[in-house]
Amino acid sequence: MNVLSLFDGCSCGMAALDHAGIKVDNYWASEVDKYAIQISKKNWPHIQHIGDVCGVDATAMDVDLLIGGSPCQGFSFAGKQLNFDDPRSRLFFEYVRIKTECNPKWFLLENVKMRQESQDIISEALGVEPVEINSALVSAQNRKRLYWTNIPFDMPEDKGILLKDILECETSEYVKVSKRGQYKKFQDKASCLSGGAHSGGNHSDMDLIGRCIQVSEAIGIKGHEHMRRVYSVYGKSPTVTAICGGNQERKIAVNDYEWRRYTPIECERLQTLPDNYTEGVSNTQRYKMLGNGWTRDIIAHIFKGMKQ
Repeated sequence: MNVLSLFDGCSCGMAALDHAGIKVDNYWASEVDKYAIQISKKNWPHIQHIGDVCGVDATAMDVDLLIGGSPCQGFSFAGKQLNFDDPRSRLFFEYVRIKTECNPKWFLLENVKMRQESQDIISEALGVEPVEINSALVSAQNRKRLYWTNIPFDMPEDKGILLKDILECETSEYVKVSKRGQYKKFQDKASCLSGGAHSGGNHSDMDLIGRCIQVSEAIGIKGHEHMRRVYSVYGKSPTVTAICGGNQERKIAVNDYEWRRYTPIECERLQTLPDNYTEGVSNTQRYKMLGNGWTRDIIAHIFKGMKQ
């Protein structure tokens, strides 16, 4: 199979193909971030890197599968929602151009949940409606994404993985690379950001599919309320993002009064990538590329539809 990956990042697409057991003859990767390219080359030295998507000419390329997740900042509800007025989001039309040029048998586009009008523009351009999948089905991360594809597939089964299942160590142990702080624990306060679960009681009896259990608020952190949220390990992680620093990292409860942020390996596990997949660059760059990346097992599940 010949694969053309646009906005390739650290080649989570190649990782998904490998995990799905699909033989790849050629994998062309369009990416501009030097750190993501470095990690891609470390894990997949046979990949051919072809530079900026705006310079890709696919008219002479024999492509079986076209994949990509065009930049989402303009679409995300967490941003300014400039949609196609954001130059990064307009790069979607480069995907459309290249799809027309190479006319692949299969295609896949991933992006965030967005306003219906923007979603409709993408659907019309690609000729298919998106399928929404939450990575919580296959990982400990609550990550809802839209997938436009002509690959037939069924919804993944829920694996029942919680945040506690992917930690490098017990939450009470010290993790050297992780920022730490203290928090003020809720007193008999029920709080769930995505479904109404509570922070006490018998966790084994709780329905935690796609739920992030907020147990407390960090002390001494100013700014938006979401920056102070501390989460229980007995629920799901909020979405891993590319933003790090400025106290915007995700915070998990270590004990009854301390929190810490995730380690890079824990973020890799949240994205269902192998441990140390992104090792070789700074932690800042590891967090960034993992936040920008794909949940490997979701993509692998979709790709298996081609084998049918």
